[in-house]
Parts: sequence; structure tokens; C-alpha cells
Amino acid sequence: MSPRRPVPKRPPRRHFEIPGDATDPHGFHIAVLDWLEWLRSHHYSEVTVLDRSWYLATFISWAELRGVFRPRDVTLPVLEAYQRHVHLRRKADGSPLAWSTQSKCIVPVRAFFGWCARSHRIAYNPASELVLPRRDHALPKATLTHDEAEVVLAVPDTASPLGLRDRAIMELLYATAMRRGELVGLDLPDVDLARRWLTLRQTKTRWDRVVPMGERAAHWLARYLTESRPELLCGPDPGAVFLAANGERLGPKWLSSQVHHYVGAADVGKSGSCHLFRHTAATLMVERGADIRYVQELLGHRDLGSTTLYTRVAPDRLAAIHAATHPGVHLEGRRAPPP
Repeated sequence: MSPRRPVPKRPPRRHFEIPGDATDPHGFHIAVLDWLEWLRSHHYSEVTVLDRSWYLATFISWAELRGVFRPRDVTLPVLEAYQRHVHLRRKADGSPLAWSTQSKCIVPVRAFFGWCARSHRIAYNPASELVLPRRDHALPKATLTHDEAEVVLAVPDTASPLGLRDRAIMELLYATAMRRGELVGLDLPDVDLARRWLTLRQTKTRWDRVVPMGERAAHWLARYLTESRPELLCGPDPGAVFLAANGERLGPKWLSSQVHHYVGAADVGKSGSCHLFRHTAATLMVERGADIRYVQELLGHRDLGSTTLYTRVAPDRLAAIHAATHPGVHLEGRRAPPP
């Protein structure tokens, strides 16, 4: 068998092509490029810069179709018309965009015009009175029980290098409740198998944190590092913990697709991907009595408001406490069961 050769990926996209007249010093094109450079110089991540360039390019294309070619020509009614346009967009299945998606379309536009006003490119900020969509406070669409999680974890074929890698990945997602970006960003020095710790660096909130992975996840990770990773490595070692079949660092979108495939193959009647394990880990810990502050630290949330979501997803536990403590829920003559 001939040795595997690394297949290099395409270089990461730096930004999307910004519409507009590149020769107009007062047009959208130059203003947006200057703003993106300002974001980089103020330590915004490349992911943020890429996302904002995409949403600005979408807005500019919409505006130019309506005869608006410069930031100074934009008014509050123009922005409100664009907001209505975003609100009326529909997904492939005909459903409206979620509030979070609508906000992602509007927030970069509002931030851009705020920067234009501060840098004196425009006389006033037309987005200063733009009202964002009201936030939903929905529960997670699905969480797994412990037994269902075990079924999903058992799907990969651990006799193959890729299957062993995938089992280790899902074990870590379940044990640590980390985000997919945090997992693909793991480097070898971030792993402490002796203490069963992982150091997650420069996460979504720009906070480093240390999370425990437990005995079982540490076992599968050690097996992967010893048995599977050397076989996947080809060419220069990128230093990443988890490698793709071509020897490079895994990509977050590929990881989501792979985990989604395993959840579907498990046939537990629920769908989801990497974040499903995050919801599941937090929910099961709360149901088993974990203090919400420790769950908050595990998840990497900076405030309890984001974490308390998981205190609302245990209706069976709530029903048991309700039946045990509420004096008016039982038929006359029946005593409430002990909690």
C-alpha cells in the first residue's frame, strides 16, 4: 500500500467580496474594508471579521439595488426597510428566520454605521435608533437521556482509526460540554491526562478555562492519542489533538456533520449535533444536583443568565418536587409523598 499523502485544504477565506465602487472614496466598498481592518486591529477574531463581511456584503447588495451607494445616503427608514426584508425572508422549508439569525443580519450593519459616525465618515448614525428583534427564550430543542447518550456513543467502529477518533471526540463533548470550536482548537499541550484536565484557550468569550474530562473520556482520549493519531498523521504535525483523514486539523463544519450522522444512526428519535452533547451534559448535571455555578464554569458562561436555561429543562424533576411540596395538588385524604 502506498503511503498516504496530505491533501492540503483551501486557504481560509479572509473576507467576502464587498460590493461597491472600489474607486469611490466615499462609497461602501472602501468604508467596509477600512472597518474590517479596524476590527482586526482591535483584536476581533477572524471568524467575527469573516461573518461581518458576509452580512455587510449582503446588506450592500440589497441597498445598491435600491439606488443607495454610499454610507452617507443611508437613513433610518432605509435600515428599517432592510430589517423588514430580513424579517420576511424564509428558509427552504418556508419557516421564518429565527430571531438570532435576524439579529446576526442586523447587528453588523448597526455596528458598521456606528463606526462610520465615530470616524466622521457620516454626519450622524442612522442606526442609533434601530430596534433589534425581541429575543426568544426557547428551551433546547432536544436533550438526550443518559441511556440515549450511551447509544450514540457506541455507534462509531472503534476498531478503525477514524472510528476510535470519533468515539473519543463524542466522549469529550459529552464529558466536558465544550463547544465544537473549542474541541477542534485543542492542541497537544492543552491535554493533561494525568489530572484528566483540558485547557480551552481563547474560547468564544475570549476566556481561557480548564475543564475536567473524567476517567472514561480520558481513557478514550488516551487510546486515540496512542493508537489512532499516529496513523492519521502524515506530513508535518500540525499540533492539533484531533486530525482529519488528511492529517490536518479538523474543521468545525465537518465535525458537526459527522456528529449529526452518528446521532441519526443511533435512531434514538432525536436529532442534533455537537451542541446536543453540551445541552445534555448540563441538563443531566443539574438534574443530579450540581450547583448551577459549577455548571456555569464548565460551560464557560460569563453570567448565570445563560446557564439558568438548563434549570428549566427537567420537567420530571419539577413535577416530583411539585407533587411533594405543593399542598393543593392531591385528592382529599391522600398524603403527599416524601420528596
